[in-house]
Amino acid sequence: MKKHAFIDGTWVETKNYTPLYSPYSKEKLADIASADLAETELAIEAAVRCKPVMRSMPAHQRARILETVSRLLEQRREEAARLIALEAAKPIKAALIEVDRTIQTYKLAGEEAKRIHGETLAMDAVPGGEGRFAYTVREPLGVVGAVTPFNFPMNLVAHKLGPAIAAGNTVVLKPAGQTPLSAFFIAELFMDAGLPAGALNVVTGAGRVIGDKIVEDPRVDVITFTGSPSVGKSIRAKAGLKRVTLELGSNSAVIVDSDARIDSIIARCVTGAFSFQGQVCISLQRVYVLEDRYEEFVEKFVAAAKQLKLGDPLDADTDVSAMISERETERAVEWIQEAAQQGATVALGGTAEGGILAPTVLLNVPPDAQVSCKEVFAPIVLINKVSSVEEAVDWVNHSVYGLQAGIYTDNLHTAMNAIDKLHVGGVMINDIPTFRLDHMPYGGVKESGVGREGIKYAVEELTELKLVVFNRSR
Repeated sequence: MKKHAFIDGTWVETKNYTPLYSPYSKEKLADIASADLAETELAIEAAVRCKPVMRSMPAHQRARILETVSRLLEQRREEAARLIALEAAKPIKAALIEVDRTIQTYKLAGEEAKRIHGETLAMDAVPGGEGRFAYTVREPLGVVGAVTPFNFPMNLVAHKLGPAIAAGNTVVLKPAGQTPLSAFFIAELFMDAGLPAGALNVVTGAGRVIGDKIVEDPRVDVITFTGSPSVGKSIRAKAGLKRVTLELGSNSAVIVDSDARIDSIIARCVTGAFSFQGQVCISLQRVYVLEDRYEEFVEKFVAAAKQLKLGDPLDADTDVSAMISERETERAVEWIQEAAQQGATVALGGTAEGGILAPTVLLNVPPDAQVSCKEVFAPIVLINKVSSVEEAVDWVNHSVYGLQAGIYTDNLHTAMNAIDKLHVGGVMINDIPTFRLDHMPYGGVKESGVGREGIKYAVEELTELKLVVFNRSR
């Protein structure tokens, strides 16, 4: 099966194709178009031609297209989830959750399309403003260059496409090389929903070819990217003055206070650490537990993690399957071994077989170990002992990242202090940092990125504010 590039409303054959294999079964899934500069040029040209069409499209029509995509996806829910499980090795029960979230994301985008507005200004609030009336409007930026990762191949695509189309932009999308099938699937739904030709273009291939062209081309007005900090920094350096939204890495942490009800939070923490093999930007990577509850937490966490089922992502009972590639699995094992050599204790896991890294729990991990100070993006969690919440907050902040953090405490004063001191984009009280709903503002500080996603907030990132002033006293 060949999957072509999607350009200007049609499927375009490319000169070269790359085989796509399942991370778990290793079976060949398809031959994927490997676009070159010429095909990327065609995609950008199509998006540019469609700019006036999308700009003049009424809000209710944009909303209807997005709502139709949401409905069509709901009708093909199981098919979409199976596609994610095959190309990403995401356990099917997690893939179904992702599809359900994607359905909601497009529905939210459709609703937000009808709520894009400005405000009136009281010009006479300052001297010289008398006799003038002013208001603001939000206008689409134009062509959106969207680059998405493998870990949420439908929902993170939705977080680019939904707000962009809601705001009246056109899009050139480059999905992750391992998960292009989900993007092509969504492109088909948009075509069926009546999106004008050229409003959405999907090109796949080498990032250094396609990605650089999209980022550097002056006709692309804004870049929205989710991925690694190193690539994000490169994009920002190459993008010039165009607007850039970057959702980058994290090594998210949770603090467990002395008054936390351990039995009620263990299952949630285990899910946060090992869901989709830990390949989640806000996966629970670091746990800091007050010393008087440390042994209890570790014992119960390890016992619960032992119950996770490893295996085929298409098996409804599977909790953990293969990582996205053998190379990533080997890298994660090396980081575990490095931590052990630095004095950490491997309380569970640490080994891999058939591309599946067993859920791994590390204790007493030095702060300079890679599993602590970098984004591990694997089913690995460290649990360290602290003497106070203040010490724990310091360790959470002792990071180049700052996406989200959580704290379990029954003390309001402690919670409020943590909210004030934690240098992150989002603080979850009595929950793990992995919590996210698709309408809430989502983004980080430091090397976790710039800008915010979440439909309303992404629409703001993808529109330009224009001021209009009437002089009524001329």
